[in-house]
Amino acid sequence: MAERLPSAKEASQSRVEILNKYGEKLVGVLHDAGSKKLVILCHGFRSSKDESIFLNLTSALTSQGISVFRFDFAGNGESDGIFRYGNYRREAEDLRSVILYFSEQKYEISAILGHSKGGNVVLLYASVYHDVHTVINLSGRFALDRGIEGRLGRDFMQRIEKDGFIDVKDRTGKVEYRVTEESLKDRLDTDMHAACHSIDKECRVLTIHGSKDEIVPSEDAMEFAKLIPNHKLYIMEGANHSYAAHQGGLASVVLDFLKSNQVFLGTSENRTVFSRL
Repeated sequence: MAERLPSAKEASQSRVEILNKYGEKLVGVLHDAGSKKLVILCHGFRSSKDESIFLNLTSALTSQGISVFRFDFAGNGESDGIFRYGNYRREAEDLRSVILYFSEQKYEISAILGHSKGGNVVLLYASVYHDVHTVINLSGRFALDRGIEGRLGRDFMQRIEKDGFIDVKDRTGKVEYRVTEESLKDRLDTDMHAACHSIDKECRVLTIHGSKDEIVPSEDAMEFAKLIPNHKLYIMEGANHSYAAHQGGLASVVLDFLKSNQVFLGTSENRTVFSRL
């Protein structure tokens, strides 16, 4: 059973609609905790702002007086647009639109946090724009040429070359989404190695990854740790990709990172060990 955190009744909620650079409406929820310090949450592949991981993180952050905005990328959830496979850099541009909007509203963007594909998006954002100095990557994939066979089958390249697309279907045979040759190439051409090298050393990056992640191997987290200049790594023992039974632990690690100027040293029985600067 997924661990649930208490809700933060103090924060007021409001629906916010923001236009991206393509004129598409991005829909999100602002949780105003009475502070202009804002953390922006970014969802993963075929997910949404309403996943339990974001609801629990929102509760934990707002309970500490940190305002939160969680939103749907274009083509996902309540937002306008067509779902596209790949689309990493375009989603980073969606995030750019959100950050510019709240900056104009005089919010201070304290951090951007992304889960799974969203982890890649926040890292890509930091590699291009250098205006957010705290980035949290939850279970992002480093090697984007991996993990494709599990969704599309071993012969995906042959099928794409033959038909120009692959329709991904659910168990009932209903088409969930289409992968085109262009969108597949978009994913394969997204270079996380180069992106990591382009992140400023002044930008603090935390990667959290579950040791029992069934979708993205924890080895990917090690690659981020090797390449990003100002990087902290936390491997959460026993956690899966969605942190289903580790919501409290996840929130604690995120809050510790946001609220301290401390250096991460390691883990001990699923607890973070820090030493002060």
